[in-house]
Amino acid sequence: MHLIRFVGVALLFLAIFAGRGAAQDDPSQRPSPPAKASCTFPDGKKITVDYSSPRMRGRKIFGGLVPDGEVWRAGANEATTFVVNTNVTINGKSVPAGSYTLFTLPNRDKWQLIISKQTGEWGIPYPGEEYDFGREEMQVTKLPAAVQNFLIAFDKSADRCTMRLDWEKTRASVDISEKN
Repeated sequence: MHLIRFVGVALLFLAIFAGRGAAQDDPSQRPSPPAKASCTFPDGKKITVDYSSPRMRGRKIFGGLVPDGEVWRAGANEATTFVVNTNVTINGKSVPAGSYTLFTLPNRDKWQLIISKQTGEWGIPYPGEEYDFGREEMQVTKLPAAVQNFLIAFDKSADRCTMRLDWEKTRASVDISEKN
């Protein structure tokens, strides 16, 4: 009888701890939860970005947590994915339809968007320049108020999608057009 009780209590503890472990691995419960941004062109073709959205939590972000001049994964956790189901141009650079990973190279007044051919990796370390499909300049502007949660979003116009990355008081953006 004692053995049955012991086994029952042991199974109960295992179930409790297994449940806690599963809850901690739930992406929506992470300190940097998953997020998605997308933009649809007039013909229905689409850009989709999946990323994790870190929080400021009182930290200095650019020039602090995210050092100037070092490649940053543009988010947290898993690598930030960039999927296009049509050929596009980013600042005039042709990017064929496909799946890519996004990184950035931030500096105080100048940023580069890095489009990596390497996919499926965790967000860091950066796989290296040999996997770069291309690097494109981003426009950098100062925001009037601090953005607490890192955000990737699109502003759509008639013929393009402008992808913007907002965090702290910084906005880095780049125009993406469907290649005709």
